[in-house]
Amino acid sequence: MSHKEDNEGKRSCHRTELYSSVPRTCLPIVYHPDYNITFMGLEKLHPFDAGKWGKVIHFLKEEQFIADGNIVEAREATEEDLLVVHTKRYLNRLKWSMVVATITEIPPLLLLPNFLVQRKVLRPLRTQTGGTIMAGKLAVDRGWAINVGGGFHHCSSDRGGGFCAYADITLAIKFLFERVEGMSRATIIDLDAHQGNGHERDFLDDRRVFIMDMYNRYIYPGDESAKRAIKRKVELDWGTEDSEYLQKVELHSEGALNEVRPDIIVYNAGTDILDGDPLGGLSISPQGIVKRDEIVFRAARRRGIPILMVTSGGYQKKTARIIADSILNLQQQGLIGAEALEGEGSSSLVTSMMCSSGSVGSRFTAV
Repeated sequence: MSHKEDNEGKRSCHRTELYSSVPRTCLPIVYHPDYNITFMGLEKLHPFDAGKWGKVIHFLKEEQFIADGNIVEAREATEEDLLVVHTKRYLNRLKWSMVVATITEIPPLLLLPNFLVQRKVLRPLRTQTGGTIMAGKLAVDRGWAINVGGGFHHCSSDRGGGFCAYADITLAIKFLFERVEGMSRATIIDLDAHQGNGHERDFLDDRRVFIMDMYNRYIYPGDESAKRAIKRKVELDWGTEDSEYLQKVELHSEGALNEVRPDIIVYNAGTDILDGDPLGGLSISPQGIVKRDEIVFRAARRRGIPILMVTSGGYQKKTARIIADSILNLQQQGLIGAEALEGEGSSSLVTSMMCSSGSVGSRFTAV
């Protein structure tokens, strides 16, 4: 680690609420109702389904995989948390509604006072970002974790875009490097339909982070400079279908993990690869997405490497159901679930109290 990195690490180890302890009775699935963006219908002006995260939770409850009492309630990332990666200048720019309107690609936001933009748009994104950081620690503790939101892979330390205002992937990794003993290598497996240029810019010169990115070569962002950070680059053509896609996922995720054994895998599981997605341009079936996630989790489990999954992009109403089906399949395959059930037997009331955010420990281009 360079002297500069070392100094930055020491400076940024502030007191945070995001690493509070979580009881074993909670599954390492992170969510908060505040994830969902609803404000006078403005969210409908972007193709992103800004309520998909709540729908995923609804479907998982219907299938009785989770209940309010056994999921981990996300906390909002504070300014101090965000400054671990973001520049003060960038965070100050988000105090201008015009800047947020450009990043989120919802032009009418520029007409709103910034306090409303902060409350209705940026707070949900900060809460999802806090959820990703929390899920990083949970993944190390439990072997796996899923943030039902997050995956803002177009945002870097000083620039947002593509509906991504905070660099949650970079933040989760830097928190782990700075705060968890033995964490010195990370692999990002980015399977959203779009290039993950945000985390690539952040880790351009950081040899501790291995990036595999598989994306449609013809769509946003086409960031050639950021591509230099990709150690395993898989560029796809328009309309790529299941057979070719899944073959490449297996080949390259296995190859990436054989090349470097990381201490953590951050898996950006965008569903904008789905056939018919207005922005992804690929033709993967719902079953193909479920199988893709299984392949990645199986590769991690086989090697005993902790894995953090974030849900990233996906621009059709049916993606929430597919994400839920994929999580249920991971449970059915024995790839998630068992480790988190050790504390079973507590009353649901106690569990509910313990899993909530205030009770434990110290206090559209594309996602």
